[in-house]
This record gives sequence, structure tokens and C-alpha cells, in this order.
Amino acid sequence: MDNLMFKFTEHLKVLNRSSSTINAYTTHLEHFFKSVKETNIQKINKDMIENYISGLYNYITVHNKPYSTGTLCVKIRSIKRFFEFLEKANIIFIDPAERIKEPKVNRRILKPLLTTKEINNLMDQPNLGTLMGIRDRTIMEVFYSTGIRKNELCKLSIYDADLTGRMIRINKGKGQKDRVVPMGKHAARFLKEYISKARPFFTKKNRTCRHLFVDRFGNPIQKQTVSVMIKKYGEKINKKVSPHMFRHCFATALIKNGADIFAVQKMLGHVCSSTTQIYIRSLGLDIKKIHAKTHPREKDKIDRKTIKPAIERITEDCGR
Repeated sequence: MDNLMFKFTEHLKVLNRSSSTINAYTTHLEHFFKSVKETNIQKINKDMIENYISGLYNYITVHNKPYSTGTLCVKIRSIKRFFEFLEKANIIFIDPAERIKEPKVNRRILKPLLTTKEINNLMDQPNLGTLMGIRDRTIMEVFYSTGIRKNELCKLSIYDADLTGRMIRINKGKGQKDRVVPMGKHAARFLKEYISKARPFFTKKNRTCRHLFVDRFGNPIQKQTVSVMIKKYGEKINKKVSPHMFRHCFATALIKNGADIFAVQKMLGHVCSSTTQIYIRSLGLDIKKIHAKTHPREKDKIDRKTIKPAIERITEDCGR
């Protein structure tokens, strides 16, 4: 079994799957094999898999909650991808997980986001009289200006920021995809201030560090540090704020102000436009107002209610 797991992980690496995906798949598969208590891969059948999945639906986590639909999908997907690999590699002849279906994920409606006024208030919280305050403000400005993910921000190097062209390069983002995103003038101004003043002070004892954002000791900033920092400033304005909320605010603001959804999709790094459409649904009635204001038929001054089809003519044609 260990040999098969090794071959499977190597297969995922060839497919350029991210390390987090590989780790998740292997962890879920190890839990699956411990549950079915069968070491002979040839003897695992559909009934065993279905019984295991049934147990997942009834499982209660340490937080006294059942697994979310998303977690269930990943656990089931890891099993399906593993047996698909075994069948293609001729290790097994029949895939027992072929007809296993993932649960349907309900379409999400995003939680209420921060208003422009609240965003500006949040931005004003860091103390710009300190180097740490400059760093924190810069991080929030970059988040809101580019819509990048927390993990992507933490992996940025000093070579990824183009202050002259106001662009940021994302290397191996989600799905191992590279992309370039524009950066606004405010974010570029604060980033220039951070690079020239704050970062050299933090990295004076660690000159080999090439990460763009660092902690007080000059080490690459960690995701947890960013989350705690954002949460702290959110509490000052009595709001529950996370790094990902900046991404939501970024996308929603662009779409609300008329940005093309495919341009937003490209900036966010979404593979499918259906993912980007979550932000359209979150706008609710605002989209209806935009439709009424911009659609040519809605702007037509002719009262279409007074126009009736010629029923008599239709009847005559049908009679023929």
C-alpha cells in the first residue's frame, strides 16, 4: 500500500498539483484505508467505499460539527482520483469508485462585505508613525488593490513587484497557475514606502531573505500572522475581518462599477467563470438596477404593454 501511495503522489506531481492538494489527498486516503481495514487493494469494492462515505456524513468533528460539504467533496474526490490512477496504470481492472458521486455543493451567497467607508476606516487603523504600521497598511492596500489570496501574498518575492508599471506577478498561485495583476496607485505608493524604509530595517540581520513581506525578525511573514493582524484591526472598527474579505470586496467593487467579468476572472486567477459569478450573486438587487438602467429594451420609450399580438391573424394562419 505504501508503494501505491508513493506512485500516486508522484503521479500528482507530474500533473503539477499543488503540495497542499497532494497532502490533502494522501491524508484522506490514509484515513480511508484505516477505516476499511483492508490492505489488499484488489479486495476493496464499491460497498466498502459507500459504507465509509456514509460514516463521513455521520461524523462529528472536534468542534462538535459535521463535515462541511466542501470537506466531504475533497475526501471523496481523493478516493476517486486514487482508483482512477490505479485503473489507468493497470494495477486494478475495475474502478470500484467509478460510480461514486460527490455531494452537490450549494451555490454560495457571500456574507455582507465592508462598505467603502468601512474599508477606508480599516485602512486608517495602522499607526503610520511606526515601521510595523507601514508594513501592515501596505499589506491591506495590496490585498484590496489586487484581490490576491493570503497564501499568494505571503509567497511574493521582492522581484515580483513592479512599482513603475504598477503590476504584481503571482507565481504558482492556486492550481499552480502564474498570472500578473495590476496594482493601484495607493498600493504602489505604500509599497514603495515599505520597501524603502520598513523592510530594510526588518531584514538588517537577515539580508538573504527575498520574500517581499517579512516579520519583525526579517523572516518570511506567515499566513497566521497576516490573519491575526487583519483581525486585530477589524476589531478596532467592530468588524469581523479576514484577509479573504479584501478579495471579496475587490471583486465585488470592480463588477459593481462595470468591470468585465472575464477581466475580473483573470485578475482573481479563477479557472472557471462560474466561480467569479459568486460575486455577481452577492450584489443581489444592485444587478437588477443595473439591468434596468443599461439594457436597451428597458430604455426603449415605446410602451410595449400597448402592443398586442394579432390574434386573428395567428388563428387564420393556424387554420390553413
